[in-house]
Amino acid sequence: MLLPPEFISASSDFWMLTAKRFLLSTRKHKWVAIGSRDYSAIQIIVPTFAHAHLLLQALANELQTNFIPPRIHTLFALLEMQVPDLQMPRASSASERLMGLYAELRQHAWLKKLFSARRNTDVLPLAQTLLTLSDELSLAMLPVAGESRAAMEQGWRSALAELPPPAQALLSEETQLVWSVWQSQLDERDPTAQRYQRLQQLAKNTTGVLVWISPTAPDTMENAFLRTWSEHDMVLPVQLDWRAMAIPQPYYHAWPALQEVSEAGVQQVLNEYVDISHIRLYNADSLEDEAVQGAQTIIDWLQNGLQNVAIIAQDRVVARRIRALLERAQIYVADETGWKLSTTRAAAAFAAWFEVITTRADTIALLDLIKSPYLQVKSVDTELNKADLVMQIELIVRRSNVLGGWSSVLSALNRHADAAHAANWLAGIARQASNFVERRSLSAWSATSLQSFYELSMYNALQEDTAGSQLIQMLQALQEDCSGMDITFSFAEWRAFVNLQMESTPFISTHIDKRVMMLPLNGARLRCFDAVLLVGADAAHLPSQPPEILFFANAVRRECGLATRESRQCQQLRDFAELLLSNPVVVLSWQGSMNGEHLPVSPWIAQLNLTLERTGEAALVTHATDVTSLKLQVMSVTQPAPSAPDLLPEALSASAYGSLVVCPYQFFAGRMLRLNALDELSDMPEKRDYGDWLHAILKLFHDQLSLHPDAEKEPLLHQISDGFFMEVLRQSPSALAYSVRWKKVIPAYIQWVEQRQLDGWQFEIGELWCEKDLTWDGGQIRLRGRIDRIDKNADDERAVLDYKTKNILDLRRRLLDGEDHQLPFYGLLSEHPVQAASYVALELSQQKTGHIDAADFDLWTTALAESIRNSMQSIQQGAALPAHGVETACQYCDMRGLCRKGAWS
Repeated sequence: MLLPPEFISASSDFWMLTAKRFLLSTRKHKWVAIGSRDYSAIQIIVPTFAHAHLLLQALANELQTNFIPPRIHTLFALLEMQVPDLQMPRASSASERLMGLYAELRQHAWLKKLFSARRNTDVLPLAQTLLTLSDELSLAMLPVAGESRAAMEQGWRSALAELPPPAQALLSEETQLVWSVWQSQLDERDPTAQRYQRLQQLAKNTTGVLVWISPTAPDTMENAFLRTWSEHDMVLPVQLDWRAMAIPQPYYHAWPALQEVSEAGVQQVLNEYVDISHIRLYNADSLEDEAVQGAQTIIDWLQNGLQNVAIIAQDRVVARRIRALLERAQIYVADETGWKLSTTRAAAAFAAWFEVITTRADTIALLDLIKSPYLQVKSVDTELNKADLVMQIELIVRRSNVLGGWSSVLSALNRHADAAHAANWLAGIARQASNFVERRSLSAWSATSLQSFYELSMYNALQEDTAGSQLIQMLQALQEDCSGMDITFSFAEWRAFVNLQMESTPFISTHIDKRVMMLPLNGARLRCFDAVLLVGADAAHLPSQPPEILFFANAVRRECGLATRESRQCQQLRDFAELLLSNPVVVLSWQGSMNGEHLPVSPWIAQLNLTLERTGEAALVTHATDVTSLKLQVMSVTQPAPSAPDLLPEALSASAYGSLVVCPYQFFAGRMLRLNALDELSDMPEKRDYGDWLHAILKLFHDQLSLHPDAEKEPLLHQISDGFFMEVLRQSPSALAYSVRWKKVIPAYIQWVEQRQLDGWQFEIGELWCEKDLTWDGGQIRLRGRIDRIDKNADDERAVLDYKTKNILDLRRRLLDGEDHQLPFYGLLSEHPVQAASYVALELSQQKTGHIDAADFDLWTTALAESIRNSMQSIQQGAALPAHGVETACQYCDMRGLCRKGAWS
């Protein structure tokens, strides 16, 4: 027997009233013997286990004595407790259904055109939407039509016939698609169909009175379950009362949509007025303002003794910021919102691994992966430090401007003898990436991904992390669920599928401190807190607007009896009203502006305030709290002039000494503290790269010319240049302009080479790495650098030459300025005495190139050596290193943020 529903108004006393009604019903219908306190024969179904605890507590408060409680379950738990039907086939898993449908949809070109899908993977969200619609149709029509396909089709056709002809024409393709997909999914393994069958079996085979407690009306399948149960025993539904006479003022007039649809036309009754002074509003200036005020509000509540506080996360961005601020204050939030697994660090590591595979080791993606805390170095060398390896790899690939590609990355590392461990580590990662090439089944892809975690030494680190273990469990479940599915998929499809799974899988963290709960609006149903903070009470977030992909979603839903946009919004309004009615303190906050534009308050709040104004009641009060501030003592910024004799570098290059001359503080921060900024990766070659290429080309050219003096110079240089740039262009096609630029210089450079030989100079060696110690009283420093070229004449005199990608006029001005110390520095480095030095121009000026000789080179070299000795000795003795660079040098200085020039007092 299905008893009339017990309607209970939304309030903080809901569970107390429910307990009273339950005990009254047990006596009225004689469900237990008079005087008995044994309620174990009664089944009660509640929405969640949290509600079961609240009901038990309310029953204990009412009875005030020992009793045997009723059997309280959620519907899901009650189904799981039943003995499985061995004759019922295993239900299809969600992933198996999704990818099975996707495999069918990707074969139809017309479908991709209809939904503007450029790639196969673009159809995957469509498949997920179609499955959701199929489940909703099964939920609505199975209990009505049973297993009769003809009855289902008749109901479907009848629903479509109610639409106007233009709508039918507009939706014809989509409705036919939905119908076809629904019918193809509705088999004996369909989980919704099996759930319906299990509910019917449970209702038929279970004895005892059933009390159904829910904040919402039962859906079609639940109604069928209650009707079947009522055929052999009593069923008492208990639900919130949204009839017109039960809605208090001012909510009754402010929100007419709260009322039950069946109440339309009922004569208006005099509704009781409830106090709304507990509702407060806060219009924040910005996201940070809303978060800071919200966090301070929570802290104030806790300091005032409140122990059960809720944060309703309508605006998830603000809610996350509040959580971070509270954790900074050592207040840990029990999060029930179910943040997406894709937002966790573990998912980011997984995504980085997939990005490396997809891009074939794009440098940025590779650096992201190896910096992940989950990726470990697998080596027998226990002294191997991952942080050092990562830094070494990043420095090498950035200095080499390697944009990506396994061969390019490994080649750059193999050029450094001290990077053998790093090269071996990345070679192992490359071998694992090569396994993600062939098409595989979902189960095989899951196994391959898990195996890669083992091989990359990520598995244990992931297992020790809460989110990481959930990610591992997700892959293991996919492997098992899809073991019977033989359809193969590409890696791109596997990646898109896993991303979709991580987006739809909630991350549930363990909760220790439960004083502060964070939950969605519907998670507060039938729950009461000491105080509630709702963030995101603006028109963009309240009510929330679920995205709709198909036209079908709202037009046909209404005719098929499915949940519509209006019904969802009505339920959300009831959830909001219940929140206000059930909690003693409610603060509603929102951002008054976003991205420079005005953001209005939620229309529901505006309607409530308007109703208060019309009835002459006081408007909702503004919430205010004093944010705790910390006053810091103002300290004037002075020009830095550090002294660091213990940090005197062991070696000095020409560029390092140039940095000391330009600005001693720049030398201190960059060369002594080693705080130089990392090189930026660029997909466009820079002039520095062009200079490196020319150095390599000219080294090879002059080496071959020394072996074959009679060779034709210009053809040889063209041949070497073409071969070199062919390899460069393979990795960076944008270097073509530099290749053309160099070819225009080659004839002029050959003329200069021939004139150089006529002047008596011969190429001796190029790209020579040199080191030499420079000593003074009480110390020494090692000079080091690479000399571009050394020439020798018949008198055994030597000259150092430095290639510059500039024209001869610029080089002449450079020598006249006297600020460049590169040539005399190379003179100091040379093993043999150097009698001359020149800059060689590798750019054209009036279709010519040439060289510029340094005047008084011996004196210049001697003066430089003395200057280096004096400077290094002064640093060793504790001399200050002030920041006194000129503005032209400071403009592009990486240390500008450290010395803070411009802020000095």
